[in-house]
Amino acid sequence: MPRNPSTGVYSKPAGTTPSVGQVIDPAPWNALTTDLGNEITNSLPRDGSAPMTAPLKAASGTVSAPGIGFATNPQTGIYLKGGGVLGFTQNGADVGFDKASVYAAKSGDYTALAADDNAVHRFTAAATLTLSAAATLGANWHYRVIADGGDVAIDPAGSETIDGAATLVLKNGYSVNITCSGAAFFTDKFSARIESKADSSAVGDFVVGLILSNNGASPTTHIDFTSGSVRSGASFVSSAVSFTKRVTGTFAAGTGAGGLDAGAVAANATYFAYALRKNADLSFDVVLSTSATIAGVSTTLLTGYTIVKCIGVVLTDASSLVRQFVMYPRDEYTFVTPVKDAINLAVTTVSSLLSLTVPTGVKVKAKLRFQFSSSSGTNSALLSDPAQGALGAGILNDGGNVGAIQVASNYAIGSADIWTNTSKQIRQVAGAAGTIWLWTDGFHFPCGRSA
Repeated sequence: MPRNPSTGVYSKPAGTTPSVGQVIDPAPWNALTTDLGNEITNSLPRDGSAPMTAPLKAASGTVSAPGIGFATNPQTGIYLKGGGVLGFTQNGADVGFDKASVYAAKSGDYTALAADDNAVHRFTAAATLTLSAAATLGANWHYRVIADGGDVAIDPAGSETIDGAATLVLKNGYSVNITCSGAAFFTDKFSARIESKADSSAVGDFVVGLILSNNGASPTTHIDFTSGSVRSGASFVSSAVSFTKRVTGTFAAGTGAGGLDAGAVAANATYFAYALRKNADLSFDVVLSTSATIAGVSTTLLTGYTIVKCIGVVLTDASSLVRQFVMYPRDEYTFVTPVKDAINLAVTTVSSLLSLTVPTGVKVKAKLRFQFSSSSGTNSALLSDPAQGALGAGILNDGGNVGAIQVASNYAIGSADIWTNTSKQIRQVAGAAGTIWLWTDGFHFPCGRSA
């Protein structure tokens, strides 16, 4: 008979144990030799000349004495862990292997579980990802998140942290690897480095897009900004969508909310628009301030934000309403209705300052048209940049930009783009006494746009 298939013990056929002097019976003896031949054939040759023809059954073993080991190192090999899990041991120490990576798409909020170890989850919409308690997930639990349709807010359980913070916002278009220590969570910080790369290595100032305009529904109280980006030195922020702020309220986060850094909207005022970057998630916002410099902006309402750069300016009229304008490439503004800043204004041979309806606190290049009249023939007027000092009008002095009158009390017209001082003034002078009318069509206020 063959070996017992359960125990592997060989038992020879009955009647094959002879006594002294007994005549051997050929039948059982032949059965024995045939049986021995079969079992020798079924044995595994030590020289490896023949393979197994059925599964090899080994002892379960332990981490220190594996079921399958090596003659020269019996503590290295394979053993059976609890629950039917295969284990590998090296010099008596367990060797760990990662689980197979499993991909899944998520369209909403989700709680990561212990079973998600080494999973890859792609979020196709804005969502909150809650991490189970670190102790539950255990040390070495790891997980990959892809934000592909909206920002994903990653929120550890209770007071636990991720990279030392209470939450982590993974911006749309980025991915992150999360590892659990058993007490907290950490990432590879790759997405954070990519998001901040512009800040850490770039220099220079620019504004791309973010064109200002009066809001279509509320043109005198709300300002729209197109999508775009802005940099100042090491600070950068961008917005993929259009944005709106209003002058009828103090700053609150988000589009459509109040924009003033402090106080209430004033009449005949200048409001500079500054791009903001929220430190927590690098999102875009705008604050409006009468200060012409970042240092002068009130930051009481701006906790958690970085003021990046001035991106534009708006003016209010005598009724505290936003003047309507059109903004063109390279930071050029044109008023929908020209402002008449001088009406039959006396001008003499003594240079004097003339105030315009343009931003105050900064120098701008005013877009002007003018008309001049004088009782003196061959008279002209000169309007100029205050930085040039007091000039004289006329061919024998510094010339003019309102054509010379050939007939007394007639009119001459002209136009020019003239830089102002920071008090929104230019200089005026004539070759002889006369009067002038002046229209301000708009201004150039350089913020860094090249198109």
